[in-house]
Amino acid sequence: MKTYKIFGIATAVIGILTVFTLESCSTEQVTAYKNKSGAQLWGENCIRCHNTPSPAAYNDTDWTTISLHMRIRANLSKEQSEKIFDFIKSAN
Repeated sequence: MKTYKIFGIATAVIGILTVFTLESCSTEQVTAYKNKSGAQLWGENCIRCHNTPSPAAYNDTDWTTISLHMRIRANLSKEQSEKIFDFIKSAN
């Protein structure tokens, strides 16, 4: 019985936190982030963890693998990852 009560309370707390988190993401913030170019996303996201290598440092095949890996590691959306990859290919 105690387990169900604790589980119910935890579920309610998580639900409330989710609502507040979703409300804090304003439409303007999401739109501004979606309007960024691949070069901007490249500069802002990649530099958080390491120095950004030159796009010419790797070929397109290598960048494909790197972009798949870094999409997961950097928690990027598919759209963001594609914009960054398109920028890298154009600069390569």
